[in-house]
Amino acid sequence: MEKLPPIEKIYEAYSALADNRINIENNMAYVGSSNGKKIYKVEWEGNTYSSTDNATLWQGYPGYPVIGVLLYEKKLQLDESVIHYFSEINWNELNQKHNRNYRAALLEVFEQKKISDKEIKKIENVTQQIFEQLQRLDIKIVRKIKR
Repeated sequence: MEKLPPIEKIYEAYSALADNRINIENNMAYVGSSNGKKIYKVEWEGNTYSSTDNATLWQGYPGYPVIGVLLYEKKLQLDESVIHYFSEINWNELNQKHNRNYRAALLEVFEQKKISDKEIKKIENVTQQIFEQLQRLDIKIVRKIKR
């Protein structure tokens, strides 16, 4: 992969899984946004992925819809015990509030959800492992899948 996402995009993918916002049909998925206002289309062919979310489309790294699909399809191995911490989070609102400082938005989630320091450490370790898997994953991000 040419460009990696901010690690915090993995937490946003956890929310998509926790809230059952990922619907897969063949080599295509529809992923609902955290505020319910958008649906992103993720497509793939082999190891090439595209998505209509801004990060994937304009930044050239896998945004949370792509990461969510990779987790859903078990191309990234996840300790599923961390998922429930991230249900019902409006990441769009938090990211706007923190001027796209994704770390600050995540820290607010930990505070809002009253997650203990011990649990935070476990969640961050699990997420670091997923980030390392993502680094090693042989995928390509493109704007559009050519069919």
